[in-house]
Amino acid sequence: MSRHVMLLLSGPNLNLLGTRQPEIYGTDTLLDHVRAARRAATERGWDLEHRQSNHEGDLVDAIHAGIGRVEAIVVNPGALTHYGWSLHDALAAFEGPIVELHLSEPREREPWRHTSVVEPLATARVAGEGGAGYPRAVALAIDAALAAADDPDAGDEADRPS
Repeated sequence: MSRHVMLLLSGPNLNLLGTRQPEIYGTDTLLDHVRAARRAATERGWDLEHRQSNHEGDLVDAIHAGIGRVEAIVVNPGALTHYGWSLHDALAAFEGPIVELHLSEPREREPWRHTSVVEPLATARVAGEGGAGYPRAVALAIDAALAAADDPDAGDEADRPS
């Protein structure tokens, strides 16, 4: 029996977690967060693939490579949240659940951070929970993927929040 696979995407500057603005993002590294996410996925019988890039096109390529292969995507787009329209378009081509993830709560920060180009496509959004958000986002993605498998109409793009 083949295992379920999800993709975890990490946007620009997340490779600096642990040292970059620890008062906002905490002291855990990206590797710490990926390990927690992978552990949460594995406990539910899923494989988790991770890709971090400081380049939007690399993340777009990862989404394209996941189409028809992975069942869910969790994405912490970093600053691409606010203006990454090619990321938005690539995610729009993905038919499975998408969970938008942020360590901090962008809506409680600078006004330019309040807009998300990912949110209209997201099945769920996890923000402001720090590192605990990673396992929670994985759980939400798995639950949404399993629900869509039970009800094929549940995963339709028309059902995504706008």
